[in-house]
Amino acid sequence: MSADAIFSAGFLLLLLCYSGESCVQKHVQAQVPEKMLPGYVVCKVDLALCGVRHLHLTSTDPDFTIQRDGTVSTAQVTTVPGSGKYFWIKVRDEEHQRWKVHVKLSSTDPKSQTSSNVVHKRFKRRWSPPPFNIVENDVGPFPKDVEVIASDSNVNYTVYYTIDGPGITEPPIRLLTVEKETGLVKIHGPVDREMYPNFTFRAHAMDRFTNKERDKFLPVTVIVLDVNDNAPEFVKNSLFFSVQEHCNPGTSIGRVNATDKDDPTTDHAKLKFSLKNGTDLFKIDPYSGIISALTDTLDRETQENIYVTIEVRDMGGEPNGLFNTAVAVVSLTDINDNAPTFTETLYKGKVMENKADVLVLRVPVQDKDLKNTPNWKAVYEITKGNETGNFLIKTDPVTNEGLLYVMKPLDYEKQKVVNLEVMARNENPLVKTTPVWNKTPVEITVENEDEGPEFSPSVLHLKVKENIPNGTTIGTYSALDPETSSSKGIKYYKITDPGSWINVMESTGELKTAKTIDRESPLVYNNTYNITVKAVDETQKTGTGTVFILIEDVNDNEPKIVNPDKVLCLKDNAWGSTLLEAVDYDQPPYSGPFTFALGKEAEGTWKLKRATDTSAVLEQTVDLANDIYKVPVQVKDLQGSGEVQIVTVRVCECVRNGECKAQSVSRKLGPGGILALLLAPLLLLLLCLLCVFACTTKREKMAFALDDADGSLFKSNSEAPGEEAKAPFIIPASGLDTMDSLKGGYLEHQNSFSTAGGGGGGGIGGFGQHTIQRDSMYQTNMQSHMINTLNSGQYGTGVYGGTINKFTSDMSTIDRWTTTGMHLQERMINLHQKPRERYADDILKPYGVEGTGSPAGSVGCCSILEEQNTLDFLDSLGPKFKTLADVCTSKMDGNRL
Repeated sequence: MSADAIFSAGFLLLLLCYSGESCVQKHVQAQVPEKMLPGYVVCKVDLALCGVRHLHLTSTDPDFTIQRDGTVSTAQVTTVPGSGKYFWIKVRDEEHQRWKVHVKLSSTDPKSQTSSNVVHKRFKRRWSPPPFNIVENDVGPFPKDVEVIASDSNVNYTVYYTIDGPGITEPPIRLLTVEKETGLVKIHGPVDREMYPNFTFRAHAMDRFTNKERDKFLPVTVIVLDVNDNAPEFVKNSLFFSVQEHCNPGTSIGRVNATDKDDPTTDHAKLKFSLKNGTDLFKIDPYSGIISALTDTLDRETQENIYVTIEVRDMGGEPNGLFNTAVAVVSLTDINDNAPTFTETLYKGKVMENKADVLVLRVPVQDKDLKNTPNWKAVYEITKGNETGNFLIKTDPVTNEGLLYVMKPLDYEKQKVVNLEVMARNENPLVKTTPVWNKTPVEITVENEDEGPEFSPSVLHLKVKENIPNGTTIGTYSALDPETSSSKGIKYYKITDPGSWINVMESTGELKTAKTIDRESPLVYNNTYNITVKAVDETQKTGTGTVFILIEDVNDNEPKIVNPDKVLCLKDNAWGSTLLEAVDYDQPPYSGPFTFALGKEAEGTWKLKRATDTSAVLEQTVDLANDIYKVPVQVKDLQGSGEVQIVTVRVCECVRNGECKAQSVSRKLGPGGILALLLAPLLLLLLCLLCVFACTTKREKMAFALDDADGSLFKSNSEAPGEEAKAPFIIPASGLDTMDSLKGGYLEHQNSFSTAGGGGGGGIGGFGQHTIQRDSMYQTNMQSHMINTLNSGQYGTGVYGGTINKFTSDMSTIDRWTTTGMHLQERMINLHQKPRERYADDILKPYGVEGTGSPAGSVGCCSILEEQNTLDFLDSLGPKFKTLADVCTSKMDGNRL
């Protein structure tokens, strides 16, 4: 049988022997040179499908080594015969699954080395030997021979060898040395693989005579072979687990993790886990370290934390493997597998009748679940005996007890003992147990109390029509003593009666009307008026009751127009309208729908149109002037009851918001408007005539005091009016003195006049010599007036000429007195002959303005005269002069007679 046939048969037998799906290729073929030096890369096994598995790779042929990445290379000088070379690559994963890869090498001539099927060596070398191995932590003795390095250059040259790099000049320093002549590499001490799993140094072949490097330096890889010198160690934070109590068998609890510093590709780091206790509760996967529950009997109430000892051993659990132990903690979490239980079979309590909001009883329970969790907290419920709602039960959040309260008073006369049934449950439902909550009976004894009278019923409903006569009996509201079931000796009183509409008979409880009952009163709500009544027995115990009086409506209200003052807006000469709304406080059928009708005097001018059941639209039917109109409108309810009401309609042109805009004259005036326009000025004229008549007929107010005649200024150091202003008018003896008195005021020296004729005494020049300083036009007019007056010659006995001379101080005093006397005589005659022409009391008076004015203010109703340089001041002489004039006049009349 040929070699190929033998290989095929063996390969088939191997496939039959190994089960399981392989993650590596089945066989590898490669063409290589007939002779290969150490380190020559032969081929590579594809391990990509194996994922992250830890694989252990070995070669059945010692001439070849295989790296962890699947690279196959020669370990020494190897010759491939013409028939080829065969060997196996053994593969084993962490779960002890095994596969084999068949490697077939065939030699070829050098020309075939260019074929794509040939795996080439990494670079051309002329060195030997290949990479070598050392064992970690070797025990010696040292130094030890490791390997000989040699270069082909020693054939032509005399060379010596040197090495440098890791292990020599770099850490680990001075671990290796080389003999220069022979190339023998020696090791001088142990090395730790966990620190230096491998390192590569450089070998040099140097010319002995020239010290030149005769060959390219050779990188030499030193592989440190692992020994099982490290025990596996647990990862500490992977030893704490929690699982729900009573979990199902097979529930995963957690995974224990451990590490080993040895070579993971060897059995030195192949770990196996086992349990040393708790095997009745848990199990652990020996290679993955996953812990799972073995039973559903894990009970937190029995043991909350379970401690399990776990062992981890390398070498796949072999007895000679190194191991370590640790304690894992499994905490059981709580579930609601325990219902609250009552501590007694019957609970009893007492309560006084008529008491409310009173704690009667505490009901304790026990619960084995975790405290202060929803699995432990109790919720209580009264399942029997509380149909009337007298009781309430709550949970005490601290003690978890049930607190039983009486919320509504109990009546001893009706029920002396109350039997209840109370159930306790948790906030969470029960699991892993029978879902039944516990119940317990509760007995409450009601204690008797002397009570006051009670009204029956507690709320009395009566129906009454409004407006019934006073004194009408509408019902009787009586009470009974619960102890005797009798009304004997009970008296009745009102507690509340907002309108004082009802009288309560003290001895009988009879209810009678005291005032008119009005359904539309604001005291009535929803047609109901209520009062409260108090009953007092002989022991002064009291009871109260309420009476609801339902008031039935009668037709005692007529419809009323809500807003009888309306504005009707005119726009673009179109007729306007306004809405009339009415209200009736009665209820149907005594209210709407309403009937609207116009009075006869409004027909032809207005019309009504129904808008709703309670409103109508008032429209004009003719053109109306802007005015106010009174429109009679009758509104009747459904029963025909109603009266005529006056609606005031103002017709106008409107601005925004329906407001009338101001107008000087209406667009159209009727007779009344025209009469009103004419009447106003007539009344004003009449008023003026009345005032004139009143002013001219009061004789006692005609004359003015001589004190206020002229208002001429005199010398005075007083800022208020001095004595000079109050003295009788006296013409100063010298005009110069007068001028001096005017220098500080607003009066200035004007012109004086001298006589132009020969008659009489000296010329008159004292009147009109001062004027208020105003504008030039006023001064000119005043001067002209005074010149004309003096030139007329009406004063004195002489004839005055037209020449205007400057006032001089040599004018005689007698001339001034003569002129004044002439004027006074004329005024006395006028007082009797022309009473209507006399001046009124409040005639305007001239006053000089000094500075900013006198602090005393005005001394008359008016202080300005149009002409003040004349003798007109004599026309306003006061009562003193009137008396003097009457005396003088009487004498003169006597002389005439």
